[in-house]
Amino acid sequence: MTTEKLYTYVKGLCVIGIGLALYLLWQRYGSPSIQPCSINATINCNALISGPLKDTFGIPTAAIGLTGYILILIGAIKKLPKLIIGMASFGLVFCLWLGYQELFILKVICPVCIMCQIVMLSVFGLSWKLNKQKAT
Repeated sequence: MTTEKLYTYVKGLCVIGIGLALYLLWQRYGSPSIQPCSINATINCNALISGPLKDTFGIPTAAIGLTGYILILIGAIKKLPKLIIGMASFGLVFCLWLGYQELFILKVICPVCIMCQIVMLSVFGLSWKLNKQKAT
């Protein structure tokens, strides 16, 4: 796969990630009457919207994700593979920590969070390939 294609895929995934983070922020601050993420007591996004995971170090958790995706997008636009892998590594660890908290501590499944985790894992894999290609 060409380096240019890898950057294009990273950009596309970041747009998806930004959309997911904005959705969570909209759910939190907009308080819409329709909440498609809230299926039942176990499958819902409330842990990140209004529950114990809504803030991390006093910052809205979704805003941290949004910032990470924006920085990765900037890295992809400017072709900065070290920035991409650095932020993707942080993002992956952050997503895994959130996933652990949701599944094993709160015993809930956040569908949007799972999508974010898949996106971040994909970005991490692509960033690994980008850095490997740059090294050769």
